[in-house]
Amino acid sequence: MKLADDIRHNAIARGLCARLHEAVELRRRYRLISFCHSHAQAITRHGLGALLPSQIELIHGPGCPDCILPAAQIDAAIDLACSRGVTLCASDDLLRVPGAHHTNLFAARAAGADIVAVATIAEALALARAHPQRDIVHLASGFETTAPASAEALLRARDLALGNFSVLSHHVLTPAAMRHLLADDAIGERMQLNGFIAPSHVSRVIGVAPYRSISSDYVKPIVIAGPEPLDVLHAVLMLVEQINECRADTENQYARAVTETGDTAAQRLVDEVFEVRESFLWRGLGRVPHSALTLRPAFAQWDAERRHALGTPEAIAMEISAGHAASAACTPFTPLDPHLSASACGVRGRFWPIAS
Repeated sequence: MKLADDIRHNAIARGLCARLHEAVELRRRYRLISFCHSHAQAITRHGLGALLPSQIELIHGPGCPDCILPAAQIDAAIDLACSRGVTLCASDDLLRVPGAHHTNLFAARAAGADIVAVATIAEALALARAHPQRDIVHLASGFETTAPASAEALLRARDLALGNFSVLSHHVLTPAAMRHLLADDAIGERMQLNGFIAPSHVSRVIGVAPYRSISSDYVKPIVIAGPEPLDVLHAVLMLVEQINECRADTENQYARAVTETGDTAAQRLVDEVFEVRESFLWRGLGRVPHSALTLRPAFAQWDAERRHALGTPEAIAMEISAGHAASAACTPFTPLDPHLSASACGVRGRFWPIAS
């Protein structure tokens, strides 16, 4: 209980807020982007935005691993379930993400497509083992956090010589997306970012090291923050102090769980199964170089892209005209972005994609 008391303690929160109000410079703006869905939840659920000085603006970035998928990828998965005779497995959250031509996976399932909601890829693997007559395809999404589980499942499928199981890989990479935000002049000028709150769970896997070159290359401070509200407040304070001192370092607020090198065993597991794609099309970001994972040729038998001749995600996504998905209505049940519905909570800040 002591850890829970320490990270959700009102007196500590009030102290951090007081230090923030003392630290901000009245004529300076602090535009900080969080890159973690857990941070967005902590900010909105606990009303952190209302506690911050008016000079600080929090931007909730593309931190949901499901909702950054292009609409065309959702359509391709639905077409696979409807016309190829496969059983498509996907997370419950992914079932809600809208496509372009189709509403979402929920609607496709209601219309008769064989789509099963699973909590983990291990459940999809178990389904394939229990039903060898069914062709099971798992729609894998997620940042570096979930890629090790996919790698482990694929290694298990290979060991079992499981012929009726394959994975449609949409695992994406956080540092590449951060670099893209800073390297793209059009995005950079529009957002005018002053610093990053780096993700908690991703950083437990990849460690501190990958962020250091981003800080130095683009002269932007980065603070890795834990998922709790006090973690976020502390990280914001650390960023404000860096900005005031004209520093651009990578600092680790989440030192209780994140190390310099990260989880090297998980990294080796992912490297054995996956390789980096040349580029990947993100919803809201566009084409981002070296920002996603695909299966290595040695695992072609379990690669749904190759097995069902789907083409690369980028080739599929480019078939959808630009802006098609952005014109659709966004609701909590068909979100274009995971954080947009939080705007009704009265939280001061911007939500991805950032308004002009």
